[in-house]
Amino acid sequence: MIDRPDTAGMPAPSQGVYGITVAAELSGIAVQSLRLYERHGLLTPIRSDGGTRRYSADDLARLRRISELIAAGVNLAGIGRILDLEDDNAELLAENSATGDKAMKKPSPTSGSISSRTRPPTTNLL
Repeated sequence: MIDRPDTAGMPAPSQGVYGITVAAELSGIAVQSLRLYERHGLLTPIRSDGGTRRYSADDLARLRRISELIAAGVNLAGIGRILDLEDDNAELLAENSATGDKAMKKPSPTSGSISSRTRPPTTNLL
């Protein structure tokens, strides 16, 4: 018998379930820093109907990445740019993998080894 964790009761990674105090404890980042990161657009927690911030597992992963960049000496503006580029890159990789599956099914007209392609003759300049 294989033991498998019961994930039926687990929230989705993007679902906001942690309050700001719990998120601060889990991430090791001060509450005021979490608010600062939100003000700078580095993080956008989900808001409840009453306006309470709710952090998701994805938010906590993003906070870990922010902490790594701060430890490396990157300022908040630089962190924002890096995170935007990483998000764009992940999006493009997802698109490529989706279109790559389609491309693998049909042969490419440019495929072939270099030796099978015709090359222009080289001239001796000496």
